[in-house]
Amino acid sequence: MAEAAYDPDFLIDLFAPFARVSVRRMFSGHAVYRDGIVFALAIRAGLYLKADAQTAPLFEAAGLPCFSYMSGGKERQVGTYRLMPEACLDDEDALKEWASLAWQ
Repeated sequence: MAEAAYDPDFLIDLFAPFARVSVRRMFSGHAVYRDGIVFALAIRAGLYLKADAQTAPLFEAAGLPCFSYMSGGKERQVGTYRLMPEACLDDEDALKEWASLAWQ
């Protein structure tokens, strides 16, 4: 994803068709909130949306991997966050669909 993906103003504008969001610094990126609840992460590796037991299979079927990071020489996966589809950057309908899944 482009470096702009980490800019808070970019994130607010990106998610505007879905909902009014706020952005706060978190680790090496930003957390994206709706009504005070985190539903997306923007980090060096890309934009990730929250997933749960019901929505994770949809992300998996679309080939969207879990967020992962290295710690202590081992790769750790965070299955509750999945990569956001690239189409969401250019297609408001796709953004609304996937962001709604994350918000559920």
